[in-house]
Amino acid sequence: MRMQSSFCRKLFTFPHLTPIQLPSPNETHLWYVKPNEVKSEALLEKYVEILSPTEKENVLRMAGDEHKKTALLSRTLVRTTIARYQISSHVDPRSLKFRKNNYGKPEVEWQHSDHWLSPPLHFNMSHTNSLVACGVTGGSPIGIDVEEKQRAVKNNILSLARRYLSGPEFEFLSSINDSEAQHQEFIKLWTMKEAYVKALGVGFSGSPFKTFTLRFRPSSERSSLVNLNSDYKALETAVDQQDHPKKIMSCWQFALIELDGSHYAAICTKKGEVSQSMKVWKTIPFQEDVCVSGTDAVIEVNDLI
Repeated sequence: MRMQSSFCRKLFTFPHLTPIQLPSPNETHLWYVKPNEVKSEALLEKYVEILSPTEKENVLRMAGDEHKKTALLSRTLVRTTIARYQISSHVDPRSLKFRKNNYGKPEVEWQHSDHWLSPPLHFNMSHTNSLVACGVTGGSPIGIDVEEKQRAVKNNILSLARRYLSGPEFEFLSSINDSEAQHQEFIKLWTMKEAYVKALGVGFSGSPFKTFTLRFRPSSERSSLVNLNSDYKALETAVDQQDHPKKIMSCWQFALIELDGSHYAAICTKKGEVSQSMKVWKTIPFQEDVCVSGTDAVIEVNDLI
């Protein structure tokens, strides 16, 4: 990928981004792009042009074309996704500014004025080298994580679980005899826990995985961590905080889905009075957007094995 050529001073005309209404309080939007499907060098150059100088430097600093491309698409997806939500007027993706909280979670730094209030938009993003995703809500904090279903794990699954997960979660994984099933459950569990700490806005350092448990819920056949409701929209689960044994965090809800049959995506949001629903788009920014909700590209994970 000829990233360096993108810094020549060209004036690009940016294609129009289809405007989208902010998600309702009981709705989550998820956008994702697969790097190997973005092949146009001209399009990649347009992506570079919407980044801030610091973002451009960070992209070029990445080692290898694959990592550069993933980093570029991550920043592009965030900017183009947020710019779609026409708050009061057209939002140029180049004009967006970001800040980070004390734990490093990015937020939009809206430009305030006497005649305009910042919108209740929350976002979070996650990526692997093969998929980049951005989630958006209209009021609730959100955390998302994506992982390849066949992600290689260097160490023994139970060794990793003993080191990083809680006791009950380790016991759950230990009860699974089939190695492939155990591997899949570990990936799902890790993805959901990542989404939870990102929704809290504190990251792994602020809430180590050992300090909380995704409460198990029995299924008819074997132990299960969570059950998905009939519309796959929200997973009803609770989080046991080990530093406060009597405190059960039931104010969060999860969605766990497969994307394109190759990745797990976990989404964590605050639980409201109405069950959370979800809309999913597959995109190549400035080229095409396809709503894939209700198709084979988005498959609910009904329960953990």
